[in-house]
Formats: sequence, structure tokens, C-alpha cells
Amino acid sequence: MNTGSSTDRFILYGDFNCPFCYALHERLHDLHLIDRCEWRGVQHAPQLPRPMKPWSGSLGAELRHEVAMVQRLAPGLPIALPPGKPNTFPAIEQAVGILRNDFRNGMDFVQRTYRAFWCDGRDISDPLILKELTGEHFTEDIDGQDQSIAQKWETSWHATGQNGVPLIVSPEGNLLVGCVPEEQVRQFFT
Repeated sequence: MNTGSSTDRFILYGDFNCPFCYALHERLHDLHLIDRCEWRGVQHAPQLPRPMKPWSGSLGAELRHEVAMVQRLAPGLPIALPPGKPNTFPAIEQAVGILRNDFRNGMDFVQRTYRAFWCDGRDISDPLILKELTGEHFTEDIDGQDQSIAQKWETSWHATGQNGVPLIVSPEGNLLVGCVPEEQVRQFFT
């Protein structure tokens, strides 16, 4: 599917509470390809609560299964089983604001946020944790422009025809779906 893009960057759609997004994000860092990407946070599970609630029963089993799958797909990736999954909209809004003002700091925040959740199990829907992760870049009151950008990202993601993450869209509009092996990632970027 060709979705078109006005940028020379690859668009990387991801959600902080998706272990496959975290794994692909780290893989792009390891392959020195992340600087060619524009990260766009989307919510693949907008119904998740704030604050994060512990998962048990079938939800807990699903989370354990996802983490085990990522451990197989990305051996050696630091990942720990979090207690549940949080609503990620507050973290996405923070990312929008930082990325809009300082791309490098924004991308660093994205990586710190993934790691805070997937390595340390921190509730990234908690404003105090977000404030710590953003440091001097924390925005108490998200402005309308940041909310508008977050909504545009969500709309663009849905326009690809995909409903899952991670998803990379090349400048030519080609799609790479899921946490794929390193060689497939390298080929997509060449």
C-alpha cells in the first residue's frame, strides 16, 4: 500500500505499551537507523486505564505471552514483565511537545519512556513519572497544537489500513509491519 509522505524520514508508528514497538525501537537504535525515523505515538489500546492497573488472569497471561514472544524475537533485549499496561496518551502528548520543539530531545524521551515501562515497569500514565522522564521539557498543560498533532498521527496511522503497531512507512509509502528480523529491517531501509 502506498500512503505517500512529504518527508524524507521513515515514519515509525508505535505505542509505548507495546513490547514489539519497544523491541523494534531498540533494534533501530542498534542498527543506527533511528535517526532516519520520525517517531509517531499512537494508541493501539486507548481504553487502558490511568493510572495503570495490575493485570491478572487472562490479561496477565496475555502480557506474559507477549513478553516471552519479544524475548524470542529479540534475544538479549532488556525487558521485564510489567504489572499491567497503562494508557499511553499522556506520554504521547509529552512526546509531541518535546519532538515539536527539539527533535533529538524528543527521540531521547521516547527511548527513555519505552525503557521506563519495559525495563522498570513504571506507570508512564502517571504525571509525576512523566515529569521525571521529561525533565526540564515537561509540559503541565498540553496545548491545542500538541493535541492536534497527536490526533493527526492517529489519523495518519489509521489511513495506512493497518491497525497494529509497530509500523514503519518509507518515504515512498511502503510499509513494514511488526517486529521483524534485523536483516528485513536493513533491507527496508536500503
